[in-house]
Amino acid sequence: MVIRALTVWLLLLVTALVLAVFREGVLTPRVGPQASHLLGTALAVALMATVIGISLSWVVPGLEVRSLWALGFGWTGLTVAFEFVFGHFVMGHPWSRLLHDYDLLAGRVWVLVLLTTLLAPVLLGRVIPRA
Repeated sequence: MVIRALTVWLLLLVTALVLAVFREGVLTPRVGPQASHLLGTALAVALMATVIGISLSWVVPGLEVRSLWALGFGWTGLTVAFEFVFGHFVMGHPWSRLLHDYDLLAGRVWVLVLLTTLLAPVLLGRVIPRA
């Protein structure tokens, strides 16, 4: 399960990176930074939920609830760790800029992507037919 979970997480990561390039290169110049953040987040949530839904029974064949929760927490932890480690140490962004994406009062809704990553395995696991 671990190798499959990491494989899907890498696919989710690539999806998020491609969407970030699309958001900055296409959406932001056309609709501005805040609207592109909102649209980009909505696209990320939709695509990530789709990837999770398609891959879920491959990663957790029996769709056991405990395993689905572990998967959601694992993927969310990896995502947050990647965001902060890559963002700070590779991209050189200050911690304040990285934390800004978690500021709901400033209209930053990135947390919805994390909630999707956390909850989609359990929620989708309830609707996928068990093998």
